[in-house]
Amino acid sequence: MIKRRGLQALKALLELAKEPGAWRSVAQIAAAQSLPAPMLEQLLLQLRRADLVEARRGRSGGYRLRRSPAAIPLVAVLQAVQADPALGPAAAMASDLALTGRDPALAGEQVAQALVRRLQRALERELAVLTLEELLFDLRSWQECLSEEGGLMVG
Repeated sequence: MIKRRGLQALKALLELAKEPGAWRSVAQIAAAQSLPAPMLEQLLLQLRRADLVEARRGRSGGYRLRRSPAAIPLVAVLQAVQADPALGPAAAMASDLALTGRDPALAGEQVAQALVRRLQRALERELAVLTLEELLFDLRSWQECLSEEGGLMVG
């Protein structure tokens, strides 16, 4: 499951990905993506610890991507800012250990939990393959569709 913090981190990195080499302040990123600055600062610190962004102090400082958008898998972003690296509720996985009996009444619950685990693994596989560059392409496509010219980018 992608949490709110994960989505906000992705929005911040998308803003940085628009100009990968440029230094952007917290205020600039927050204003461009409608994010609260104090929360954004915390997210950027976590992303820096995960080696996804770098920081520089001073008037011309701020944050920028440490790697190219193509080299940043979305799973790395989410793991950096979300408490649960599995991206899903650990309680659901732990509770199925109690369902190992042969009670037929539990069969439906076991099937439902197996489905949840299967979907979580599929989401994790997809997030490991998707990169920030692909999100940036989608963002630019949407922006182009909404422009007065109304163009469409297909990729």
